[in-house]
Amino acid sequence: MIFDEIRNIGQYQGISKNLDTAIAFLQKTDVTTLPVGKTEIDGDNVFITVMEVVTKDKEELRFEYHKEYMDIQMDIEGTETFYIGLGKKETGEPFNVETDFGLCDAEQSVECVMGAGKFVVCMPEEAHMPSASFGEERNVKKAVVKVKNDIKC
Repeated sequence: MIFDEIRNIGQYQGISKNLDTAIAFLQKTDVTTLPVGKTEIDGDNVFITVMEVVTKDKEELRFEYHKEYMDIQMDIEGTETFYIGLGKKETGEPFNVETDFGLCDAEQSVECVMGAGKFVVCMPEEAHMPSASFGEERNVKKAVVKVKNDIKC
């Protein structure tokens, strides 16, 4: 997981080619001007989706994870609490390969308060819980950049 201010995103270049493509796009694009919905950046390798969400209490949410894509998530308007799960535990529910989406539990979690100007990168297999309420605020406009994993370990 990477959690930082968007002004520092260039510091994370060099991790992977696809992540570099996403970073270059975010450095030159004002995401507040993007329409709600999907915008392609580099075909299926890198794309961004702008969405409006109503946040929920943490107890109403589950941790999720992906296998094929990294997520770069950022709030455009409003503030959400974003949790990173540590000690991921499978729940017995099948992972959906077509949507690259699975649910899981976590033994512990780390809380990140998002808001305009901040971002989080979740690596494949990393449990995360977006869209949790921050105080009484419920409406958030956010962007999620999907970055196909091309990191060779």
